[in-house]
Amino acid sequence: MFELLQSAPRLLLEQDLQPIQGSRFQPTGFPDLGAADFRRADGQRMLLVESAQSVANRLEKTCLQGDGPHLDAKLDGIPYVVAKLSGAVETETSSLIEAHRINSPWIISDDVFRKKFKEKSGYAPGEPLAWDKIAAALFHFDPNSLVHGVFMANLDDGRVRLPRALSGFIEAYDIVEAVSGGVKNNPLDPTGTIRAKNYDKDVYSNVPYARVEYTAGRIVAYFNLDLALIRGYGMAPAAEEFLIALALLKVRRLISAGLRLRTACDLAATQEIRVTAPAEFPLPSEANLLKAVQSGIKACATANLFASPAITTIQATAVKKASPTGNPNVAKPAEANQPQGGETEGITG
Repeated sequence: MFELLQSAPRLLLEQDLQPIQGSRFQPTGFPDLGAADFRRADGQRMLLVESAQSVANRLEKTCLQGDGPHLDAKLDGIPYVVAKLSGAVETETSSLIEAHRINSPWIISDDVFRKKFKEKSGYAPGEPLAWDKIAAALFHFDPNSLVHGVFMANLDDGRVRLPRALSGFIEAYDIVEAVSGGVKNNPLDPTGTIRAKNYDKDVYSNVPYARVEYTAGRIVAYFNLDLALIRGYGMAPAAEEFLIALALLKVRRLISAGLRLRTACDLAATQEIRVTAPAEFPLPSEANLLKAVQSGIKACATANLFASPAITTIQATAVKKASPTGNPNVAKPAEANQPQGGETEGITG
């Protein structure tokens, strides 16, 4: 299925999109910046509709059962790590939804798991990193970590960091602002002087507001699968083919499910996705990619490349940290320079 990709460094895909109704859409926004509009070198007005961080989060979600923390049942057999939390909170989380996957403190802080990962990856503080062993260990416990990248800041000296193999973003061309407005009405008292006894914040009066959306001559989603990165890990052919099939399945599922990115940003594909490099590669259908992933699960499990059982389960105890004042219900703010992982838009990434 992937013979034509054997010498290609990247697989590049483009998908034309348009608003599913009307012509206006709401782009992603950033704190203190607003919409990310910019000009190309030729002067054309452009807009970042969805960032690489957010697209990564959305690609991850395509293979989840609902919002997670578990996989879609059709993908049973793909390894991942589940942490069962007890104590201050009773719940489950997993490497599929945690920021930077197995770097989650619920996972990597577990003594038994940390020891297993270090042994399988050949990792030791102060020693040279064997990236092939690190990739094999990540593939063993959670191959999604290789598709979406991982920064293991919580593992000793924090040197283990792998970039995304699959990335994407959405841009709009020839943009024009569409300015509108509205008002939040208080039908009881427009002045805001009548308030609930136990809630005295300024949220009561009529509040007029401005709204800026955009129209565009063209909206395009771009995807980049780094084949050279995947090959550089030196894994078995079955592992490489599995990662490619899984990555492409995520792209297909993201497009076919529709891109309702925000309340006022609901986009749909206008034509078949294009392969721009290598142009001769015929992108398999979603159904065929699912079959390739399922076949890859069996092949990798048979070759002992996957953890057995596929789901590694950790028992984690959750505690409440007291604030500097001693109040256990108020957490201390994170240090500004502490790596937090994850992305600012969406679930993880």
